[in-house]
Amino acid sequence: MMSSAIGRLRIAGVLEGISFIVLLFLAMPLKYGLGIHIAVTITGALHGGLFILYILAVLFVWIQRRWSVPRAVVAMVVSVIPFGPFIFDKSLKKEEETGISPDSAIGS
Repeated sequence: MMSSAIGRLRIAGVLEGISFIVLLFLAMPLKYGLGIHIAVTITGALHGGLFILYILAVLFVWIQRRWSVPRAVVAMVVSVIPFGPFIFDKSLKKEEETGISPDSAIGS
């Protein structure tokens, strides 16, 4: 999985998705429910780094695989939707296995 750009994007997406879920459903309740502010500080910084890594991975795949602009935009937008990267990963897995981008199926 780490040998291809799509594989690296998938890993970055899973890590970014997990960090977002932890931030939303663990760190934020700890901060606002129990007053433990450090939870958001640490998790937020980790998530921010993983978010940047994910966006860079999307840009790299966009250039390397010649994705259409709409596909690249969708890849970026899903990262700000809870569980979005996990849903998008299904499409990436299929593309990694077949080597065919969904863009090519519609003639883009």
